[in-house]
Amino acid sequence: MARIDLDLAHSYQPHPQSDADYALLPLKMSFRDGGAYALLGPSGCGKTTMLNIMSGLLVPSAGTVRFDGKDVTRTTPQQRNIAQVFQFPVIYDTMTVAQNLAFPLKNRKVSAALIEKRVGEIAEMLEMSHQLDERAAGLSADQKQKISLGRGLVRPDVSAVLFDEPLTVIDPHLKWQLRRKLKQIHHELKLTLIYVTHDQVEALTFAEEVVVMTRGRAVQVGSAEVLFERPAHTFVGHFIGSPGMNFLPVRVSAAGLDIAGRRLAAPPGRTLPEGDLKLGVRPEYVSLAAGEAPGALPALVTQAQDIGTHMMVTATLDGSTLKVRLAPEAGVPRVGDTAWFQVVGEHTCFYQNEELVA
Repeated sequence: MARIDLDLAHSYQPHPQSDADYALLPLKMSFRDGGAYALLGPSGCGKTTMLNIMSGLLVPSAGTVRFDGKDVTRTTPQQRNIAQVFQFPVIYDTMTVAQNLAFPLKNRKVSAALIEKRVGEIAEMLEMSHQLDERAAGLSADQKQKISLGRGLVRPDVSAVLFDEPLTVIDPHLKWQLRRKLKQIHHELKLTLIYVTHDQVEALTFAEEVVVMTRGRAVQVGSAEVLFERPAHTFVGHFIGSPGMNFLPVRVSAAGLDIAGRRLAAPPGRTLPEGDLKLGVRPEYVSLAAGEAPGALPALVTQAQDIGTHMMVTATLDGSTLKVRLAPEAGVPRVGDTAWFQVVGEHTCFYQNEELVA
């Protein structure tokens, strides 16, 4: 395993002139030895570019890649001792499951005894012990991808295992099982795992730390709890959560907060810069007020959806949309009603120029 340090930028154009010309804007980032990370963001944000630079498939146009302090910027994936698992299965159909799993070890001339032991361990972890003698050609797409995962994990001396959206071809129910299995394997083997995905559920359930990316930038690195509770950027608040964070324009003055034509008291113990900000609050932390209570705002209810475990209410507030998650027994307002909602509390965040106000 290895600690990976990135200090680089990358553009696919020979002479980049603006931020839009970069696939990865200048960044400094470290992945600790034995950590489990996810690179999370929408398509085209730079996730796979970063992964391919770490693996050695791509040389950054500027900067360095270091493994345990050693500059490996221009070395090959083989020299870096990297295992990479791709979006679609990369296996040999004519080989058995056991032969596929053993192939990376045979290439490195590992002893037969160690190969047998390691293949047995990985097959057991992936619940494929009963299929070791089956030809890969006769297996389903998800079983083939499990072999690909196993080939990435079978080498005990690997510097890091890099996953590029490896569960795309997997049935949704099996996705949940494999995410759980990968997390278990990480705890058992202590490998450095870096996982690319655009699915926040995959990222938040698998990784110890998530790198949220947008437009070639890594805007926040943190645990699932930190990303949910204190998004460092409005993009993170919008992207994490289902639905994402509500954002309302607010003007801060010595007199308090002006929101949608009403004045509310500032949160106790908070010092905010005066001027125009954005108020961010999760649907889970908006509450229904009993009438025109102090600190409440009126909003017109436009939708009320029964999700089963909760009600999701959508309302409009002075041109802004407000999503509210309520318990079914909370006396959910009807569509067309004007309801009063509390949006300011201990979980409320404030943003200036899209960045979280400390």
